[in-house]
Amino acid sequence: MPTVAVIGASRGIGLGLAGLYAGQGWRVHATTRTPDSPGALGEVAGEVHLHGLDVTDRAQQLALRDALGDEGIDVLIHNAGVYGDGMSAAAVNRVNADAPIEMAELLMEAVLRSGQRKIALITSTMGARRGARRGLGKYGESKAALNDRFREREGRWRAQGCLAVVIHPGWVRTDMGGRHAAISVAESARGICDVMAGLDEARHGRFWSWDGREHPW
Repeated sequence: MPTVAVIGASRGIGLGLAGLYAGQGWRVHATTRTPDSPGALGEVAGEVHLHGLDVTDRAQQLALRDALGDEGIDVLIHNAGVYGDGMSAAAVNRVNADAPIEMAELLMEAVLRSGQRKIALITSTMGARRGARRGLGKYGESKAALNDRFREREGRWRAQGCLAVVIHPGWVRTDMGGRHAAISVAESARGICDVMAGLDEARHGRFWSWDGREHPW
């Protein structure tokens, strides 16, 4: 049975990913900040293991690593993020740029114990600098910073033996994307799953969109 860890799975795209993988017979480790009140995540059918995690809390990060024990994680997807309304730029960066890298490196040993050895960090088209005609805003700047940090590390991660990418999930009908967004959670989750299924050496280290197209940096 392959294993996936979805960081940030309580709603939206993360919830969609947890349900999709569980429905395909994967063992799912899913994180939420409110494990005692998981909402829809607690209703996902299949082998789903819930973990409490605030991605900015180092003690909780370490607790998740320890809870996994010596298990291998075939696919690690870091989805947790915030848009940042009412937050400082530093706080948004902490969640969107710092935490994904920290979690990938903290759980790298678990990924390398697996058969597939794959990592995806969910980014955004709003963090792409190419073609930008004005400031990216707090959210966009945080995702651009995530992209930069990923590019600094992807060579080392490849050398360690893992395959890693950043993925734009599309404009999705979620609390963040709004009800007028172009695609559904199910479409985005399916696309991300397909990108990860097709991830190989040639696709490593690049910026992909949910629909399988390469995205400019």
